[in-house]
This record gives sequence, C-alpha cells and structure tokens, in this order.
Amino acid sequence: MDVELQILKHLARDAHPTVAIVDEYCAEYKYLFKEVRNYECFKYLHLGIISTLKRKSLPEIAKVVSINSAQSLHHFLANSNWSVDKLKQRRLTRLKKALDGNAITVVIDETGDRKKGKKTDYVARQYLGSVGKVDNGIVSVNAYGVYSNITFPLSVKVFKPKGTLKEGDKYQTKIELASEIITELIEDGFNIKLVLADSLYGESSQFIRKLTEYNLAYVVAIRSNHGVWLPAEQRVRANKWCKFSRTFSNQKSETRYIREIVYGKKRPITYWEITTDPETMPENSTSFIMTNLQGNLKKTLGDLYGLRTWVEYGFRQCKQELGWTDYRFTNFQHIERWWEIIFCVYTMISLNSPVFLDLNKSCQFETEIQEDSSVDFSNHKQWNHECGWKNILNNLRLIIQPLLLFWLIYPWLNIFPNSHLLLGFNHLIAAMNQFKPCYASG
Repeated sequence: MDVELQILKHLARDAHPTVAIVDEYCAEYKYLFKEVRNYECFKYLHLGIISTLKRKSLPEIAKVVSINSAQSLHHFLANSNWSVDKLKQRRLTRLKKALDGNAITVVIDETGDRKKGKKTDYVARQYLGSVGKVDNGIVSVNAYGVYSNITFPLSVKVFKPKGTLKEGDKYQTKIELASEIITELIEDGFNIKLVLADSLYGESSQFIRKLTEYNLAYVVAIRSNHGVWLPAEQRVRANKWCKFSRTFSNQKSETRYIREIVYGKKRPITYWEITTDPETMPENSTSFIMTNLQGNLKKTLGDLYGLRTWVEYGFRQCKQELGWTDYRFTNFQHIERWWEIIFCVYTMISLNSPVFLDLNKSCQFETEIQEDSSVDFSNHKQWNHECGWKNILNNLRLIIQPLLLFWLIYPWLNIFPNSHLLLGFNHLIAAMNQFKPCYASG
C-alpha cells in the first residue's frame, strides 16, 4: 500500500523490505513485535549477524545495514516491548515443524566467555572453557540438536554463581540446568534418540538419573582417573582392543581402537575407551565414555561420540561467525535477548540446509526462478556446493551481498546521480529475491 495512503487512513506502515530469504523467514515472527520499527530491527539484526563483519557489535551492524545510528538497535534489545520467551517458543515450534517428528541427537555442553570488570550480571571468576582456565567471565549451559550432521540451537541457560545471585534468583548447578533443559525439550515434544555430554555430566548420577527417567539413550564422557567403589572380591576387567573404522561427518574414515572396561561382576559397570593407537596411548588422545546403548557398540560408539567434538566445532563457528560474545550489555535480560536473536539467525541458516529442505519433498533446494529460468545462483565463483552449515552461511552471505553493497554506495548516488547504476542495482537485488528455498512454516 502507498505510504501516503497509509498515513491518511492512520494505518501502521509496512516494514521496509530487505532480502526475500530473510524477510520470509522473519515474517514467521512478525506477530511477536507490536511496533513496525521493532520488527525492522529484528530483520536488520539478521542481516548484520550473517554478514561478513568480523565483530558483530551494534554500531558495526548499524553501518552495514545503513542505519544512521545504532541507538534504534540498542533500544530494540534493551527497552522495546517483546518477549524473549515467546520468541524462543516460536523458534522451537518452527524447528519441530521442520523436523516433522524425526528423531534428533541432543548435545549438552557449557561454554564460558571472558568478561572484564564486575558490572555484567553473573560474571565471576570461574572455569571458562573458551580459555581453558579459571578467569573472570560468564558461563552458560547450552543444548544443540543434530539431525543428519546439521546442527541447530535448542536452548541456553546462564549459570549463576552464588556470589552473583539477585533477588528472586535460585542457585542451580550446571547439572541442574542441564537436567532442566532435557525436561523442557521432552515437554516441548522433541523426539530425542540420543544425548551426548562431556565428563561434567557423565560423572553426575543426578544427570544420568534424569536421562534414565525419560528412557533416553546416552553416550557421555568420563575422565580417565574416574574411580568406582567395588567390594573386595570384585575386580576390574579390560577386554582386548578392537579395531574399527571411524566415519566422520564428511564421510571420510580413519582407523580407531576401542575396548570395554568392566567394573565388577554382579552388577557390572561398563565403560569404553577409544584411542588412535593403543601401543602409544599416552601420546594420543584417549576418550573414556559410558553409555546405556545395547548391542554391537564398537563402531556405533566411536561414530556417535565423535559427533560431540564436531558439534563443539559448530559452536565455535557460532561464536566466530555470528557474534555470540559481541554484545555490550551488562544487564542479563538484554544479553539473553541478544543470545536468542543469535539462535534465531543460527536456526535460519540451519533451515536453509539441504538436509532440512529435503524433509519437505515438495520443495527443492535449488532456487526457483520465476522471471528468468536461465539464472543459476550456483554459477557464482564463490558459491559453495557442499552441504555443511558454514557452506550454507557462505551462500546466504552472497545472496544478501548486493543489498548491503547498495546501502553502502547509495549516499554517493545522491551526490553523483547515476540512473544506470541505480537501475542495475535494482535489477540485481530483484534477482536475489528470486532465491527462495522453502521453509517448513507453522
């Protein structure tokens, strides 16, 4: 509708369009934002976060999306009236719709990020996985899903050290937070076939009981010096090393060795040990894991637990590519909003993967060209034909590139008018809007 007519009729104006692929994804969340400016900021943040900016601070995002001031983005995250819980619930609903009942693997892991000073909520001296030592920072417990080697975010809960609790806060350990996440995912209706976690959770009887309560299969790590109390007449038995072929996410394989370690006889506790070479084991990385899976586990365990390391790599990409730690807030309510926006962007990238698009057989991953069927986006020399998460991110960055470049150069067109250049950009941006992979909406 014409803007002047909207003003005369006292109607809310339409949000400014960006790129079709971002607009169509964000449209599913539009009803959560009562003001059109807030919805526009939601879309602009998606564009800025998937852009090639090295640091995703609000001032830098404002520059790349051609906003005069970052104040509007800051207001959106800090003061505007929208619910982070409703946004999260809508995102999870979209994921469930896209998964269409298919079983997923859930990975539980904590991450810590260094933060200076003492003003930021829940920052304290604690162990930070990102630096591998005790330092001043903030820690969160995260849950990620894996479906056919594509990761997608599920939930995050901040760890609140005792010395940082605010009025109304309740102290919860990381184990309790992880158990709460599992409960919420089950209640939300996710079909979980396997849970992966590191030794912090693997050595926690509380966490294992929670998984057993929901009858969930799990493969968890334990430390090599983890001990088990046994009666005097019981003993520990280590079976022979068995060779197996470890298959990675890129379908390449390498030789690994696995053996079973059994504690006791009457009610034995079984652990598994995996290494690259048992003859030089001290010089090689060794994983000790525990599982409740049954049957022939030698190859299954090696491949399944190997997913956890791969998912940690995926989370590093989340930090490096999407700006997980680039916020400049001290209030956790604002930080939580930033994290949820990051998760929304992460979900958008995951839903664009062939894995998810293939779940809807009526849609094709290849672009649907309406005006010019001869156009093939994949002919771009920087187009990535692989199917990994980062490959999809690369292609989405190419799709939004013309609009970002147009916003960058447009101020010069006011000084040096060039109708041919302006028309060329309009044609190019219109062509980018032809890129429309299907989404499982609902």
